[in-house]
Amino acid sequence: MLDNELKSKIDQLWNKFWSGGISNPIQAIEQMSYLIFMRRLEDEDNDKLNNSRLSGQKYISFFKDNQDCKWSIWSEYPANKILDHVRDKVFPFLRNLGGNEESLYKKYMKDANCIIPTPGLLIEAVKIINDMHIKEQNRDTQGDIYEYLLSELTTSGKNGQFRTPRHIIKMMTEMVSPKVGERICDPACGTAGFLVSAYEYILKTNASKDLIKIDQEGNEYNFKADKLSKDQWKKLREDTLYGFDIDQTMTRISLMNLMMHGIDYPNITQLNTLSTRFNETNNYDIILANPPFKGSIDESELNDNFVIKSKKTEILFLELIYNLLRIGGRCAVIVPDGILFGSSNAHKELKKLLIEKCRIDAIISMPSGVFKPYAGVSTAVIVFTKGEPTKKIMFYDMESDGFTLDDKRTKIGDGKGDIPDIVNKFKNKDKEKLDDRKKKCFVVPIEDIKNNEYDLSISKYKEIIYEQVKYEKPEVIKKKIIETEKEIMKGLDELGV
Repeated sequence: MLDNELKSKIDQLWNKFWSGGISNPIQAIEQMSYLIFMRRLEDEDNDKLNNSRLSGQKYISFFKDNQDCKWSIWSEYPANKILDHVRDKVFPFLRNLGGNEESLYKKYMKDANCIIPTPGLLIEAVKIINDMHIKEQNRDTQGDIYEYLLSELTTSGKNGQFRTPRHIIKMMTEMVSPKVGERICDPACGTAGFLVSAYEYILKTNASKDLIKIDQEGNEYNFKADKLSKDQWKKLREDTLYGFDIDQTMTRISLMNLMMHGIDYPNITQLNTLSTRFNETNNYDIILANPPFKGSIDESELNDNFVIKSKKTEILFLELIYNLLRIGGRCAVIVPDGILFGSSNAHKELKKLLIEKCRIDAIISMPSGVFKPYAGVSTAVIVFTKGEPTKKIMFYDMESDGFTLDDKRTKIGDGKGDIPDIVNKFKNKDKEKLDDRKKKCFVVPIEDIKNNEYDLSISKYKEIIYEQVKYEKPEVIKKKIIETEKEIMKGLDELGV
């Protein structure tokens, strides 16, 4: 939904940071976020001042005693003053905004530091952000600006941190179909991509079709959600989206991402949800997640609520998700293939839990290139509902997600691959006859899965068609080889070689 001019300005901003010495994209996006936050803070302050004048209600400006911390003032400072002022005055002011209260601003700027190395880079960044701001038209554009900024993490991820592809997130969101009034959580939220997707899905499904627009690439936008009441809007913005992440930088990025999409007070918390400090249970209607695959946690830090004995984070997160869901709650989660076929006691206990105390609705096997260029690990999406035993499972062998499976991940055709068919098959799985295991999509009754010791890998159940290849007789092949050699020698003679 962004025009080429705006994309060009965002690309310029990235290039300025990289050439200016901040080559780690995580650090770069964090510094950009601080600057965008500063600009937004003054805009918000001006809006509240104007509204207070119209309503007659008293409002005290954020900048009452710190006028020189306003973006509009310090951004005009000369090169010999601007960097020192931002680093030594503006950042401390923002870190303490809200006084002793745990305000959103204080939460967002906690431990924030300016690492922009030169006044020139800061001035260039300010100029580009001002230009971007002029091009902003609405909340849609602001959210898209930040999404486009974050898209660079897809091509430049480091330190093992990278985003789940947005089209995979969208597919998973459509499969759980979040509704207004439901509480949605991502216990390892990263940049909050799943939460943003759930928010946009709710807006879309509550918007009049004649208001929805389509961009040049066929993507829908302009979800005004005109069907939502005032109370529903309040619920959506204040008590719907919840995210947790162990990393402070990811927490900041999540907060900014949600704010840029119109959630003024996001429920994002820096916390290890596997640790003893996290004690929520039965609290959410929907969970969308791509939790860490690799890693382990110290037993002394591990929450006592876990029944399955394991240090593997991928196993622990799945039990955590089960614990967090309310009865009837729905989940779509990305797992490594090892979860599906693992034969350790912990793996078996986990699968038994999901099969007997949940209804596993679908397992989508994804090609190993989906997370390239970072990882080639094979993954799957498990979709399940808590509270009733599994009777049958829909399996789908995704052959294409719409992009090439090499490191370049180039779009193929419309860039949708099998995804529309996956969503359609999922929504109609109880209506269609899906018993042909030679096809991409088929259903397996729970008896077969129990007979295979709870193995959930698609390869255990999919029937492969072997085509018989007919080879020519050896004497025919030999004759063809001799004739080919003669032709080659004749050609060499003609060339005088």
